[in-house]
Amino acid sequence: MKVTSKSPEETERMGAALGRLLAPGDLVCLSGGLGAGKTCLARGIAAGLGIREGIRSPSYTLINEHRGGRIPLYHMDFYRLADPVELEEIGLQDYLEGEGIVLMEWPEAAYQLLPGERLEITLEPVEDREASRRIMAQAAGDRFERLLRDWAGAC
Repeated sequence: MKVTSKSPEETERMGAALGRLLAPGDLVCLSGGLGAGKTCLARGIAAGLGIREGIRSPSYTLINEHRGGRIPLYHMDFYRLADPVELEEIGLQDYLEGEGIVLMEWPEAAYQLLPGERLEITLEPVEDREASRRIMAQAAGDRFERLLRDWAGAC
């Protein structure tokens, strides 16, 4: 799936549409450079799950746990990860095997530990359009292929 969002609000709406479709145990990986819109999409996903608290990138804490929606959201950001060994120390495997949604920014540091089935989303700014973002999503596994089709239909 490839779509273009023309504003942060539209990116959040797309995220909310995805959040309404997610199920316990789903893994969503968000890639893209600094300022690409990953956290904006994450805010929308949280809203789609019914989470009302503010969503900020967990750049310094690595993981923010959000409850209060229909499913817990484990929002991870591995941009500042100093050593992949930290992934084991924070209990990454427990989160991946849990009943919540794992939403991972900068997943590259964790790829060797991730299950093969997941939804991978890449965001990038569109040249000459300050607020526009290109959103590209790729599914791995039957569950995520269905999810991607449903999300594309909802956007």
